[in-house]
Amino acid sequence: MASATASQNTVKITDAGPSKKKISIEIPASSVDEKIKESMDALVTEAELPGFRRGKAPRGLIEKRFGKSVRNEAKNQLVAAAYTEIIEQHKLKVVGDPSSESLAKAELVSGKPLNVELEVEVIPEFDLPKLEGIEIVKPVLEVSEENVEKEITNLKVNEGELETRETLDAGDYATGHAVMKDDKGTEYYNINGAVIQAPTADKNGRGMILGIWVDDFSKQLGKPKVGDTVTIKAKGPDGHEVEGIRNADLTVTFKIDRMDRIIPASLDKVLESLGMQFEDQLKEAIRTKLRQNILVQQQTAMRQQLAKYLLEGTKMELPERLTAQQAVRNFERRRMELMYRGVKPAEIEEHIAELRNASASVAVRDLKLMFVMAKVAEDMNVRVDEAEVNNRIVQMAYERGARPDKLRQELIQSNQVGVVYQQVRDHKAMDMLIAKAKVSEMPAEEFNKKFSELEKAEKASKKK
Repeated sequence: MASATASQNTVKITDAGPSKKKISIEIPASSVDEKIKESMDALVTEAELPGFRRGKAPRGLIEKRFGKSVRNEAKNQLVAAAYTEIIEQHKLKVVGDPSSESLAKAELVSGKPLNVELEVEVIPEFDLPKLEGIEIVKPVLEVSEENVEKEITNLKVNEGELETRETLDAGDYATGHAVMKDDKGTEYYNINGAVIQAPTADKNGRGMILGIWVDDFSKQLGKPKVGDTVTIKAKGPDGHEVEGIRNADLTVTFKIDRMDRIIPASLDKVLESLGMQFEDQLKEAIRTKLRQNILVQQQTAMRQQLAKYLLEGTKMELPERLTAQQAVRNFERRRMELMYRGVKPAEIEEHIAELRNASASVAVRDLKLMFVMAKVAEDMNVRVDEAEVNNRIVQMAYERGARPDKLRQELIQSNQVGVVYQQVRDHKAMDMLIAKAKVSEMPAEEFNKKFSELEKAEKASKKK
């Protein structure tokens, strides 16, 4: 527990659980009065009311009309200033934004102090394992003709045309209006233009709607027609970023507006769209891209081994259950990592849905790795400049077949540029450790077999 007086504020910091701190702040009445006067003086000067020139309206009238909103804004400014000062003075390594139940209820009253409580997530204190001489295996990968043909098939689908359907068969898509509610009637999603896909044979009836996997999706979906409304029952996954959805009994109603099937384009059309004349040109271009992907896959495989070593060798106390804010960060990091690897957007969303279904331990593991990598980067003095972030965005845009400026704008609008920064920083830190590691090479088939067996053994051990 820490207690201090910063400026004129009285501050008390206490533990609120693993990786959490509670900050109690009392802002004295003198500061409250000063802030109210300052805010009202500024408003009186600028306010325009009917029948009065700017700055000439009576103070009492302005207070009556705007007083509540002015005091609320003044309250938020006082708390924000106090919070910033506390973080700097106590050197708190805060993750994300603070939360508060008392802030909304607190009122700024002349002549009275303001008392609020904030809760913040902080990076826990821990020691890292030895960072030199880590044993890492590098898989030796090659571009096969099978890989090339698979890429050509994907290109044909991407360049394909939509064929309107009367019935929804396996692999077909339906677009419509989807609404998700729980058994208490609380609405979580209400989306026009939502898309579902009738499960293909390899999915064994399992399908996804509004980011949630449903095991008997085919059975519940049936054989609907355009204009029909389908009702899907599902259990909210334990790891969902919306806390109300977790383990909730959910009902999704889906009104179908249209149904389509993707008809793959011909090879000639693919060549024409890419400005090529011959199939051999296309195959060589694909081989070049796949060779670049191999470098990313090799680096990813080594980074995964390094992450496993760091996680197993680091002890820290973490919350047993993720908050919504922590879950969102985990999903953003995973989504960005998959974009970096060149995974297709539809497959990324399927992966995120699987992550929502994963056990709580997987989500906490991701949170732990985030803290570990932050400390590794700090200890190794890793720096990331704007050019490196832009280069990573260009790389991800290339993998998605998108324009870099458009992707950058999307990331800015969704506040995810910081996630790209974090990814670049973590990769740089990991690559610096790999440079100090004992790296041995292994054929891809042998590598996959070895690590698949290790993964199975670990799962069996955890079950015991």
